[in-house]
Amino acid sequence: MEIELRPVTEEDLLHLVGGESPYDDFGPRRPRTEVPTPALHEVGALAVCETRGKRLLGDVTWIWTHWGPTPESRNPMIGIWLRPDARGCGAGTEAQRALVDLFFRHTAVNRIEAGTDVENVPEQRALDKAGFTREGTTRGAQWRDGAYHDCYLYSVLRKEWHR
Repeated sequence: MEIELRPVTEEDLLHLVGGESPYDDFGPRRPRTEVPTPALHEVGALAVCETRGKRLLGDVTWIWTHWGPTPESRNPMIGIWLRPDARGCGAGTEAQRALVDLFFRHTAVNRIEAGTDVENVPEQRALDKAGFTREGTTRGAQWRDGAYHDCYLYSVLRKEWHR
């Protein structure tokens, strides 16, 4: 499936709700009311849409982590949420590839991370196809569905990226 990333609009917020997957159960959360920034240097998000028809499929998000005290040790950790009817057709792989490409083309980051539940095999496949390498297990890292869950940590380095 061909996708494109664009800024999230106010109209999109009603459709970007999550909750249709066992990996979305983070407990009660307030509905999103603010449009996230598309600025790559801040915490942000972009909408994932079909190239043809422009149908909203979901969104990709990022937060920033640090592996040391210097600004050069800062890197984004990306995430994705897709509507149930958009899963299993390659949209997740393409959206994550597109986001990685944006970060490597428009920032100086050396590393991009993603994490997923150890039971979320579809996302693990998508990250593998998108060019990420599984680095290991982050034990008890994610609070979801009333308990802590292990996750797999993935990354891709600038020197490995071949878009």
